[in-house]
Amino acid sequence: MYRASCYCGEVTLKITGEISNIIHCHCSKCRKSSGTAYATNGFVNTNELTVTSGSDNIRFFEKTPGKKRHFCNNCGSPIFSSNDSDKNRVRIRLGLLDTDITERPESHNFITSRANWDDLDSPLPRYKGFEPSRNK
Repeated sequence: MYRASCYCGEVTLKITGEISNIIHCHCSKCRKSSGTAYATNGFVNTNELTVTSGSDNIRFFEKTPGKKRHFCNNCGSPIFSSNDSDKNRVRIRLGLLDTDITERPESHNFITSRANWDDLDSPLPRYKGFEPSRNK
């Protein structure tokens, strides 16, 4: 079982099944909706997903009929996407997870659409906290 929550903690979720088809999506829609270089998404069966609190805070945006992006009305965190043509699953944003998962991403998708500053193979330094120049 996995637990997840939005940034403000008002919306909480419980996932009792596996998270499948996890991808890093670099398409312009995912970049814009997440505000990042890519979004990491995975499918969850709707019968294995429970909104344990804050369901009244979940709103959605529907640019394409039948395709909804659900988010927390309080903090704006993307929660999941739903598609009327696949009512058995939703696509959850893995950044919401509060627990470790056993599943792993399968691929980077739409890399020809990736941000021009996003270098997938860059050997950037890694820090446990802020980069040293920010500690001043």
